[in-house]
Amino acid sequence: MNQFDRHRRLRSSRAMRELVRETRLTMDDFIYPLFIKEGEEPKTEVPSMPGIFQFSLHELKEELEQIVACGIQAVILFGIPAHKDAVGTGAFHEHGIIQEATRLIKEAYPELLVVADTCLCEFTDHGHCGLVENGQILNDASLEILVQTAVSQAEAGADIIAPSNMMDGFVSAIRVGLDEAGFQDIPIMSYAVKYASSFYGPFRDAANGAPQFGDRKTYQMDPANRMEAFREAASDETEGADFLIIKPALSYLDILRDIKNTSHLPLVAYNVSGEYAMVKAAGQNGWIDEEKIVLEMLLSMKRAGADLIISYFAKDVANYLKKGGHGE
Repeated sequence: MNQFDRHRRLRSSRAMRELVRETRLTMDDFIYPLFIKEGEEPKTEVPSMPGIFQFSLHELKEELEQIVACGIQAVILFGIPAHKDAVGTGAFHEHGIIQEATRLIKEAYPELLVVADTCLCEFTDHGHCGLVENGQILNDASLEILVQTAVSQAEAGADIIAPSNMMDGFVSAIRVGLDEAGFQDIPIMSYAVKYASSFYGPFRDAANGAPQFGDRKTYQMDPANRMEAFREAASDETEGADFLIIKPALSYLDILRDIKNTSHLPLVAYNVSGEYAMVKAAGQNGWIDEEKIVLEMLLSMKRAGADLIISYFAKDVANYLKKGGHGE
């Protein structure tokens, strides 16, 4: 050891560690997911996601009060329609659940950013993210419906369109559609790098959106592939994306760093439902210190290059930060 190497000098106290800390979490980093359902039923807790609920519109205002009080500045909306059909009509209907929830939010809290998830899987009776014919998911025909959905969401007041369908060419199609409809200033937060992951299971419970046949491996990415992420991200950036989402986050931190090194767009890590559920289950069983694990996990995403994080933990993090938590 070199006689001058005394790295521990900068770790000698909590105050010293705070002084030289390189990566920090703030509430400005978070986008909070909301599941909104049609009907008048009371809010329903998602069994596999403790603390996460499906809300009807008449209960949404109370939840919004909590969200705003936490300092959360953006939410992403997922809809649960009362009726589904083969083309996902509820996704693009003027009075669809996402559209109605968006109007309610913008009326109650105009400054709260609304990110609209733009996909068909929650609205189709087959549960796939595009139109289906003879058991095949149609790419180009699906784009037309997705454009209608994005424009409808923008008309309802969405601040950001977040297409998650993984159809080829979806960013350029939606960009053109938004521009032609007069929404040139609405940004696209593209699910650019979205893997066919096993970490999505609890989300499908929450959104009632599991595919009724097959799987999504023909349009979502193979978890074994790294170079493919560069191609997907580059395509979306060229097509006009304003943000790039990496999903999932925790098992794909290498991909997050790869894209950070090659793109100058804001990167969004999606801390997905399975990551949330595992930590919550272990915390409830007393196997881990939930607060410390959550903060360390989210810090790893920021350290890897995330500018923003979509996370079901956002409200928990607000409470941790208010009491001075930072993972130590």
